[in-house]
Amino acid sequence: MTIPTGNGTGSTHRPIWQRAALWTGGFLVLLYGIEAADTVLPADLDAAGVEPRTGDGLWGILFAPLLHADWAHLTANTVPALVLGFLVMLSGIGRGIAATAIIWLVGGIGTWLFAGTGENHIGASTLIFGWLTYLIVRGIFTRKAGQILLGIVVLFVYGGMLWGVLPSQPWISWQGHLFGALGGILAAWVLSSGARATRRTTTAPSLR
Repeated sequence: MTIPTGNGTGSTHRPIWQRAALWTGGFLVLLYGIEAADTVLPADLDAAGVEPRTGDGLWGILFAPLLHADWAHLTANTVPALVLGFLVMLSGIGRGIAATAIIWLVGGIGTWLFAGTGENHIGASTLIFGWLTYLIVRGIFTRKAGQILLGIVVLFVYGGMLWGVLPSQPWISWQGHLFGALGGILAAWVLSSGARATRRTTTAPSLR
């Protein structure tokens, strides 16, 4: 019996869709584990969210997307996080992590700078809005037909969420939604630099 060994290194490479599913599923497991810990521990983990323009609130830039007010808050974010996170990772794990990191930082820093004082901002919706705009606009920058088509489908299915970047109920962090969405656009632009450079090279007029 022959045992496949991938490229000879002793390990078999999983297809990208499986790795994307593992990363996205692992992130959701982490969110549920943190919420379970917050439920049983005496400490209030949710207090580690983004508190605008306070020194302690800076830590929330790192921790806020991992925290949720209650199980209802987390379950409301679960399906869009699972679907959109998977689609982002499907383009490549390294690229997906880079996009998520940009969204995470832009969403957190923007909220810390511009949201109202005395507020505590938590929830993975910052990432969800960033993943949403990233998927919608990425194809515009790369000019790749598959990514443009995917962006149209995502816009059709989840585009209604974009109203969440506008002020609404006082307990909803529209600032986190807004800056997460802006982070997604920035991530799409930054990570398409190679495609944009190639396009400029191939379309530049000859100097001869």
